[in-house]
Amino acid sequence: MTAPTLLVTRPAEQVAGWVEALRAEGVNAQALPLIGIAPLADTAPVRALWSRLSQWQALVFVSANAVGQFFAQRPAQVAWPAGLMAAAPGRGTAQALRAAGVPAACVVEPAADARSLDSESLWDALEGRRDWRAARVLILRGADVADAAPAVGRGREWLARQLTEAGATVQLQAVYQRGPALLDAAQHALLAGALAKPADHAWLFSSAEAIERLHVLALEAGLPLVPGSMRALVTHPRIAERARALGWREPGLVAPEPAAIAAALRDVGAQGPSIESFAP
Repeated sequence: MTAPTLLVTRPAEQVAGWVEALRAEGVNAQALPLIGIAPLADTAPVRALWSRLSQWQALVFVSANAVGQFFAQRPAQVAWPAGLMAAAPGRGTAQALRAAGVPAACVVEPAADARSLDSESLWDALEGRRDWRAARVLILRGADVADAAPAVGRGREWLARQLTEAGATVQLQAVYQRGPALLDAAQHALLAGALAKPADHAWLFSSAEAIERLHVLALEAGLPLVPGSMRALVTHPRIAERARALGWREPGLVAPEPAAIAAALRDVGAQGPSIESFAP
């Protein structure tokens, strides 16, 4: 069976790089960003953080988007403080930190053999790093466009709870906002074609929000969306849970790495992968 076309739904800021890397692995990948990333309406609080970085012992960046938006607001001539820890839950976020100029010795990420790339694996890497009692930690994340308190942002609170229980003082700070991506005519055509021929396509989801946005887009455009006939590869079990709740065929769990995704896509059969088949 010919491998299906893979629709990559990451935000526009990242999707081109992923498509290029997947094509280098032999995947017929197409970009279809479903989540939009933008600076906060008021970026002054983010810029002000740069003058106070010495107040914290660690900064946690929840995603590469958080890295990009935070460093976009860095004042000229302000350098990363020596020894300040920068924590990342995944490889892409860690790479973004190093590319932004954070010394490699300051970057903390999950172990190379971590079963998943998430807050739990990051805490495994952080817990023994230092005595967290009296430490101050800043968690940088995104806010939804409709949030009532956009300065604080929205996301999982699990890691913040672990740090607090370990004695740290944790501040949550939004550095960007999430919203629906605005598709152009070519992207709308790609979407319509994929929904019309689900057997010829597979979807790569790196967030549950992207799945939900796809359902909204199809409804708004009057396009047929039959989740039971569609195939998805997802990068975390929580995304798989959301896909199943929305009626998708059993999604394949893959490591968020181009080679692993390419291997999983080649093995997708007519009945769709099982959740264990491609576990990292």
